[in-house]
Amino acid sequence: MNQLALHTFRLYIAGNGPNSSQARTNLAALCHTYLPDRHQIEIIDVYKEPKRALADRIFMTPTLVRMAPAPVLAIVGSLSDTQRVLQALGMETPPT
Repeated sequence: MNQLALHTFRLYIAGNGPNSSQARTNLAALCHTYLPDRHQIEIIDVYKEPKRALADRIFMTPTLVRMAPAPVLAIVGSLSDTQRVLQALGMETPPT
C-alpha cells in the first residue's frame, strides 16, 4: 500500500461515552503520528444520526471505517492497541 496516499476515515461513536472518547483520541494520535497531513476523519455520532448508522450497517460503536485507500476496512473498539490497529490497516511499518 502507498503510505503517502490520503487516508479517509469514518469513525462512528455513541455520544461522549468512555469508549467513544477514547477511540476519538486514539485515532487522532495515530493519524498525527503515522499519517501527518495525509488523513481526513469524519465523526458520526449514532445518537444524532441513527438512520445513517443503520443505512451504513453500523451496529456497534465505536467503529472505525477506512474509506480510502481501498479496500474499505472496519475495526470495532476503542483503537487502544496501536500495533493491532496499524496491522489491521496494513500500516505495520514505523513512521518515516
